Formats: sequence, C-alpha cells, structure tokens
Amino acid sequence: MTDSKYFTTTKKGEIFELKAELNSDKKEKKKEAVKKVIASMTVGKDVSALFPDVVNCMQTDNLELKKLVYLYLMNYAKSQPDMAIMAVNTFVKDCEDPNPLIRALAVRTMGCIRVDKITEYLCEPLRKCLKDEDPYVRKTAAVCVAKLHDINAQLVEDQGFLDTLKDLISDSNPMVVANAVAALSEIAESHPSSNLLDLNPQSINKLLTALNECTEWGQIFILDCLANYMPKDDREAQSICERVTPRLSHANSAVVLSAVKVLMKFMEMLSKDLDYYGTLLKKLAPPLVTLLSAEPELQYVALRNINLIVQKRPEILKHEMKVFFVKYNDPIYVKLEKLDIMIRLASQANIAQVLAELKEYATEVDVDFVRKAVRAIGRCAIKVEQSAERCVSTLLDLIQTKVNYVVQEAIVVIKDIFRKYPNKYESVIATLCENLDSLDEPEARAAMIWIVGEYAERIDNADELLESFLEGFHDESTQVQLQLLTAIVKLFLKKPTETQELVQQVLSLATQESDNPDLRDRGYIYWRLLSTDPVAAKEVVLAEKPLISEETDLIEPTLLDELICYIGTLASVYHKPPSAFVEGSRGVMHKSLPPRMGSDESPESPDTAPSGGPAADQPSVIPTQGDLLGDLLNLHLGTPVSAPPVATPTVQMGAVDLLGGGLDALMGDESEGLRSDVGGSPAMGGSDGIFVPAPNTAAPTNVGPPLGTGLGDLFDLTGGVGTLSGSYVAPKTVWLPAMKAKGLEISGTFSRQVGSISMDLVLTNKALQVMSDFAIQFNRNSFGLAPAAPLQVHAPLAPNQSVEISLPLNTVGSVMKMDPLNNLQVAVKNNIDVFYFSTLYPLHILFVEDGKMERQMFLATWKDIPNENETQFQIKDCSLNADAVSSKLQGSNIFTIAKRNVEGQDMLYQSLKLTNGIWVLAELRIQPSNPSFTLSLKCRAPEVSQYVYQAYETILKN
Repeated sequence: MTDSKYFTTTKKGEIFELKAELNSDKKEKKKEAVKKVIASMTVGKDVSALFPDVVNCMQTDNLELKKLVYLYLMNYAKSQPDMAIMAVNTFVKDCEDPNPLIRALAVRTMGCIRVDKITEYLCEPLRKCLKDEDPYVRKTAAVCVAKLHDINAQLVEDQGFLDTLKDLISDSNPMVVANAVAALSEIAESHPSSNLLDLNPQSINKLLTALNECTEWGQIFILDCLANYMPKDDREAQSICERVTPRLSHANSAVVLSAVKVLMKFMEMLSKDLDYYGTLLKKLAPPLVTLLSAEPELQYVALRNINLIVQKRPEILKHEMKVFFVKYNDPIYVKLEKLDIMIRLASQANIAQVLAELKEYATEVDVDFVRKAVRAIGRCAIKVEQSAERCVSTLLDLIQTKVNYVVQEAIVVIKDIFRKYPNKYESVIATLCENLDSLDEPEARAAMIWIVGEYAERIDNADELLESFLEGFHDESTQVQLQLLTAIVKLFLKKPTETQELVQQVLSLATQESDNPDLRDRGYIYWRLLSTDPVAAKEVVLAEKPLISEETDLIEPTLLDELICYIGTLASVYHKPPSAFVEGSRGVMHKSLPPRMGSDESPESPDTAPSGGPAADQPSVIPTQGDLLGDLLNLHLGTPVSAPPVATPTVQMGAVDLLGGGLDALMGDESEGLRSDVGGSPAMGGSDGIFVPAPNTAAPTNVGPPLGTGLGDLFDLTGGVGTLSGSYVAPKTVWLPAMKAKGLEISGTFSRQVGSISMDLVLTNKALQVMSDFAIQFNRNSFGLAPAAPLQVHAPLAPNQSVEISLPLNTVGSVMKMDPLNNLQVAVKNNIDVFYFSTLYPLHILFVEDGKMERQMFLATWKDIPNENETQFQIKDCSLNADAVSSKLQGSNIFTIAKRNVEGQDMLYQSLKLTNGIWVLAELRIQPSNPSFTLSLKCRAPEVSQYVYQAYETILKN
C-alpha cells in the first residue's frame, strides 16, 4: 500500500464546510453561514475564497442577510475587483427596491466599494437615488457623492453630481440639507479652488432654516459651513448671529463650540457701540462656563478653546473668574490649563481674589502644579502693576516656608519682577541671599546669580557669594556657567579693585578648562573687551536692559485669528494651524477672520489713503545688535564685497509687532548676554581653538504653500504658487580673494529654487599645496541663515583646481540683527587655516512661496499698519509693462493681489512674506510712457523696506 493515505482526509476543512452551507437551500442555514464568514473575517482570517458564494446570497428579501453580504462585499471588493462586478446587477436592482431602507443600504455600500472598474456602473443608480422621493435615501446618496468624488473626481464632475448636490441644499428635508452641506464641504476641502459652496444670502437663509430641525451632527456641518461665509455687511452678520445664538444652549458640546466659532467670527464685523454686541458678549459666557461641568477630557478641550477666546476677547469671561478656580480632584492637565486662563483674566478688579487662590495652590501636594502656581504669582505681578507689591510679599511669605522647590520657583519669578520694575523691590535681595544654599536647580541658581551680579553694588559680600558658586564651576550646567561668567564680569566692572583675582579665575576656567564652545566664546569676548577697552566693556555689559513685556506667551495675532476660525477642531487643542500637523494637501485651507467693520471705505479700493489709526499695543522693542556680541572672533571684516547700490529713504523706526510674528527673531534675543544655541561639539582647530562646526541639521525645506490655500478668487492673476523656474540668481562674484586667504579663492552667489535656499560656491586653489578638510560656519545674522549640511568637498583640492559646490541653507540658525540687515559673516576652515569674509545676500532668496495674501486681509493689513511705516522708492530705467513686471516678480515670490488702472497708470498691489514670517505689502505705480516706477512699501518692520526695494530693483533690471 502507498503512503498517500496519510495525505488524504475525510475532513474537508472550514472553508469547504462554509461553502456547502452558503449554497444550502435553507434560508436559516444560509444566514448562519454568512454570519460565520463575517465572524472569521472580523478576527482576520482570509475568507476571500468564498466571494462568489457569498455574492450569490445577495438575491434575498431578508434585510439582515443583505446587510451581512454587503459588509463582506465592502471588505473584499478591493482584493477581488473582477468578482465584485458580479454584484453590480444586484445594486442596480436594490436601488429600485420598494423598501427605502434597502435602496439606502445599496447606495451606501456602493460608495464604500472603492474599485475603479465598478464606479462607472454605479452612476445611474446613484443619480436615481439623489432624486429619490424618500429623504432617507437622498441623504445617504448625498454622502455617497463625496465618497465617489474621492475615488474618481473627474467622473463625478462629468456626471453632473456636484450640481445635483448643490440643488439638495434647497431640499425640504433638513437632514438632506445637512448631508449635502457635509458632502460639499468635504469635496471643497480637497479642491480648495473649486468654489463649490458658493454661498449667497438665499442659500444661507435655507441653511439657517434647516439648522433648527436637523440632528446634532447635521447642525455641526451647517455651522461649520456658515463659518466659512463672508457676510456682505454688519447687518447681515448680526442677523446670522441672532439665528445661530439659540444653538449655544444645545446639549452637545460640539454644537456649542461650532456656534461659538460662527459668533466669534462674525463679531469681528459688528461695531462695539451696538447694543447687540454687548448682548452677544453676555450670551457667550454661560455656554462656555457650562462646558466646564463636563468630564475632565471634555473640560480640557473646552479650556484650550476658552484660552484662545480669552486672548481674542477677554471681556466675554472677565466676570467669570471663579469657574476657573481649581478643584482638588481636577486632573493635572485641567489644573494647569485653568491656571493659565486665570492669569489671562487677571485684572485690577479681581487680582486680590486671584492672589489668595494662587497662594492656596502653592501649598498643594502636586509639585508641578505648585511650581506653576508660584510662576503664576510672578506673571500677575508683571501683568497688573498695582498688584506687584502684594505679589512680592506673597512670594516672600512662600520663601519663608523653606519648601525647596517653592523657594526656587519664587527666585526665578522675582528675577523677572526686578526686570519689569527696576529700583523698586530690591530690598528683598537680603531675604533671597539667605536661601542660597538650598538652590539646586539650574534655572533657580542662574536667576540668583543674575540677581547678585546685577545688584552687586547693593550686596556687600557679592564677591563671596559668587565665589561660593565658582568652587563647583565644572559641575554646574551650561546655563549656570554662562550666567556666572557674566555676573562676575559685571561685579568686576562695578568693583574692579576687589575682584581682579575672581574675574581672572572665571575667565581662565571658561576659556582654558571648558569644552563648551558657547562658554569659551563668551569668555574670549569678555577677556578681549576687558583687556582692550574697559569703557566699551562697561557700556556693553552694564547697558540699560529693556523692560520685559507683560504677556510673553500670547499667541501671535495672525495665528490667533486663524485659530479662532478653527474653534472646536483639533487645531484649537494643539494651538497650531492644521497645516502644521495635517499631512498632504487635504484640510489645510488657510482661514482668516473677516476685516473689521466701521470704516467708511469700501473694500474695493486698496489705493485709497490708508487710515493712520494708532497701532495696537506693541510689545517693547528687543535689544538690537549693540546689546549682543557675535560668536566668531577675529573677524577680518573689510567692507562687504559687491554691495548693491543703497538708496537712503527716510525710515522711522516703527514700533514692532508683526503679522508674521518673526520680528522678535529679527531684532535679537531678549535674554541678557548670549544664548547657548550652538551644539556643544569640541573645537575644530583654528587660531584660538574656538571654531565650531555648523550643526549638521537637515534643512526643513519650505516647499511652497500647502495645496489648500483657498485664494483662487477673481484676483488670482497668476496662480498663487511660485513658479518652478526659481527666483532671479545673480552672477557669481569673488567673496574672498586668494591673497587674503593663503591661496584659497572663494566666489559665489545665492539662489532660491522651489522653496530651497542655497549658497552656490566656487572654491579655487591658487596655492602650491593641496587643500582638504573644508568646513564652513556662519555668524549669527538677521534671518537665522545657517548651513543645512556640512561643506562637502569630496576629494582634496589640488593646486590650480576649482570645485563647484551648492551648499543648502536653512533659516533656523541663531538670530542677531546685522548692519546692514542682509550682511552675512562667514568662516571657512581648511587644513591650512580659518578664513573669514562677509558678503551681502539679496533679500529675495528669503521670499517664501506662500506669500500671497488674501485680498480682504491685504486691505485690512494695509489700513492697520501705521502711515509712518510707509516708505517710497523710485525704480528708474525700467521699460517693462505691468503684466511683464507682475510675472517677473512672481518668479521671485512677489505676488500680485490686484491690478487696477487709475487715470492711465497701472497700479499693482503686491504682497510677499519673509522666512521669519514678516509680511511686506507693496503698491507699484507704472505709467506706460514713463520708465520710472514708484514703489510704496508698508511693513510692521520698516527697516526691512530698504532691502525689499533693492530686491525689486535687482529682479526687474535683470
């Protein structure tokens, strides 16, 4: 007998048994078999072999069995597309079934089968269902259109389904309206330029009527759609607000937040003098307060949204301070968020209440919370001047408790109070000095050292105190070492005779015994300052410090406006715009609040004289280059090579706050002394052993705007995204002549291609020896330009040889305001020596691809920027016409928002945005017969205008 018997069995296996049961004549057996198949599918077994048998079970009147078969079909249609076509006939049949539930079920399943081959067969059944007499079928069909659009957008447009969807907005059934709006919104999100939701007062009226009667999710879809509408005037905005207000009392918190979003948006258009405006403010508070009685997770989401609302309109919740008081059983994430809002709402009227509460929190058991509470007391002192004294005495009481972490946090915030109110509370220094021994955290030690150094003349034993810190200098963190170095130099400048030994000791520790490049650099700078010019050293180190501003953690205004448009979504919890965390092109349409009403000018006239109203409260100006010292020593900086001609308009230094928020970075850093930014890698050699290689970080290339920037409007003259050809590139010039660099000649230029900045270099060896081991580093500069990769010269450079290199740059380096603004100081090292040179980069390499401002935003911003920030320039000898100018500038990311013809001259309104977020608005006047153009630039940072003008001139004349 053969061995084959071992390989045969009477048991046919599970799949075989299921197959037999599926083909059974008995309905019950069939149903049981399909349930088993679904169960196997759910736990991950592959039952695709049963596809034809399961599909045969579709021909049934039993609704339960039909649902199960449809479920199987959705799961396996993708892997069995040829088989799935067998089911098409049944769909077509089911779409004409007398039972509306089966018709809806068929159309819902059709939308879930994502197979290209089948989609065209489904168009006819879908068309019938969109016009079905039963609203349940119509609402299901509406959602099916969005699903189909995701699979094959072209097909949906060709079949005219989008027009049918638009008609459904006028449907008599509110749920159909809500689903049609949801479907259109979904499609519009993936195709921002399509302008599908073409809302007008009539369609808005229909949506508002449907709002009262549809389900809660339907209401959310409609409210989100309303939030994207721009009312034509304040009366229409008010009437929409009146009809949306009742949604504030809805039980579903998502509906409440969506309603709040609509009201916050449309309130921008209402005049503050209106009685209705006051009423609306009163109506907004209770629903927000009610959200705080939900479970902790919902409370947290509500608090994150309230945080945004309070920053935009603190008056809404100014009388509701008590609801933000912390309960003993709140989770820590809720406590910290409440604490943040309490400080934002703190004012002279409620400060006593707030301080009493904060003092209570400072005795809690949760260490993180206690620290935050002590910090909060300091923030209150800085925010509400009248309370400063009370805050300081509260902090002193807390220091008396001698609880270690409370004392440390108190010292950190008292340092900030000294910065805000100089020469007022210095009497408490004695108490602070008593607690020196208990400080073990770097931030607290650094704060205490700063206080001792800053007020050395008031502390008799300041030298002893600082000496005690110096004993363990090597064990301290970098933050403390840097602070100690600066404090001892301050002490020496105030009491030179007594502290000479101390300063020499700290300078030698910092320069000779430390391997931290920041510390060494600072040590060398102080050493050279003190040895060459003690008077200059005094002016630099003991300079007047600017007062710190009250709200350091406010969200930047344009970002806040955008986040208000996203209330009730993930963006409002992260406090980041969707483009920061949504991958791909979907869902990243930039939104902005409507322009404020109350000006008589029509939004049609950007050329009318901008109203010179007072600017909003500006934060105090941060120190410029004079207060900060460069990191590269011994820079042999002659006059920069190849400087473009400089026009000198009269520019007033305006107060500084910016649309894009990048100005703080431009103006320098507020922490006194130098920041420790550079990675702590050991020295690479060079004359003083202090040359640090550029950090090897990959460049976060800014590749154009997200595809969802919905600016495809009437004025979108040229498409919105920078052309792929890249901006104008100047010819290479010699930056470092061979005679200054021991035979190394460097010439180069800068370029920007599709969002990436690069420095294109040619290195030529004119010496008699081989050159190798090249490296490059930039000094701090106005826009944080830094190499994004090491300088890679793959083979040693032989005499009389040249090599071309394109060095990618990014803008995440350290920032310091330079003079001129576009000055870049560079150090290049090779096996021979370290060489220094400086060059001027053209500003247009920093113009980003998403610099096209939305038209209404342009108008509002132009009016908002003070008149004294406007500068005018003449561009001479340019014979281009308006269209040529527009397309040429567009190539370098200067975007034309609108073009008008006024009395025979063309006016181009343009916007551009720099890598640090600064927006520049321009008006360019072109007279057909005149080769001179007039360029008016407006910017919150007027010192940029001069360089933007130079960029215009360079681009237009080349």
